Amino acid sequence: MTQKTHPGAAAFRGVSEKDLARFSEGYTRLKERIHEVIVGQDEVIDMTLAAMLAGGHCLIQGVPGLAKTLLMHSIASALTMSFNRIQFTPDLMPSDITGTDIIQEDHETRQRRYEFIKGPIFSNVVLADEINRTPPKTQAALLQAMQEREVTVSGRTYRLPEPFFVLATQNPIEQEGTYPLPEAALDRFMFMVYINYPMPDEEERIVKQTTTSRPRPVEPVLGRDDIILFQDLLRAAPVSDAVIRYAVAVARASRQGDSIAPERTKKYLKWGAGPRASQFMTLGAKARALIKGRVTPSFDDVRAVAPLVLRHRIVANFNAEADGISVDAIIASIVEHAPVPK
Repeated sequence: MTQKTHPGAAAFRGVSEKDLARFSEGYTRLKERIHEVIVGQDEVIDMTLAAMLAGGHCLIQGVPGLAKTLLMHSIASALTMSFNRIQFTPDLMPSDITGTDIIQEDHETRQRRYEFIKGPIFSNVVLADEINRTPPKTQAALLQAMQEREVTVSGRTYRLPEPFFVLATQNPIEQEGTYPLPEAALDRFMFMVYINYPMPDEEERIVKQTTTSRPRPVEPVLGRDDIILFQDLLRAAPVSDAVIRYAVAVARASRQGDSIAPERTKKYLKWGAGPRASQFMTLGAKARALIKGRVTPSFDDVRAVAPLVLRHRIVANFNAEADGISVDAIIASIVEHAPVPK
């Protein structure tokens, strides 16, 4: 197996070459395991794993039949960590996610007491499948868990296991029986990744692979300690002040009242991205650089992750809809016009 090299590894503080080699080998093995089930979709896999390595949550959007759920399940199966899948439905209640207090009777004293029964959110990896099929009341049950990594029930707060990831899927084309995620919920996701139709040769491989034999289970290759180590490596990775300034400039260029905002921002956006976008673009750029075999991120890494960070954080106005201007087209203009630090 060929391992990626990390030039400039000495720039890490307190990180050994052995740890960096472990990252490269571990990531390669993880992706190989996923590709035993998922054909193609390299960029989708890379960006989903980048969000996990950065400690963020990921939302995958695509039309039915593109293996969104299978991809998420394969990632979870390749990791020896606790995993739960929640099928979001219109009748799902918040307590079905977080857990609830039930009355238990002590057989000796005959006294009754409340006991908290943990819900499926108490896992390292939670697959929120078709998250936009449940009402906002139930969607809101994820807010505290995704931000503070804890759950409060009946006045008591319970910590979630570390690491903790929410991998969510949603279908963009159905309207009946679906509930768009509110801005507060969308902002909790680091990336929104679009999954597209496969190429012709990839689709032929998919059909052949799924119609000639039974699917094989994905064997786990990485554990909890590996993921925590990789997250620490990512946090320790150096990033230049210029790259941070560029990430901030891209976020600022999405705000209508900012001096560097391009004309498309002023004309087509109702709401721009907040500081969390700058943070996630920086972390995402660091993750992408490490995945590509580089220690420190570049401006190109920021440009590559900017659409994934911004597309669910900016809100287009009526002018954009009337003129047929997509959110991704507006983001392309933002990235193009954001000033690059010298």
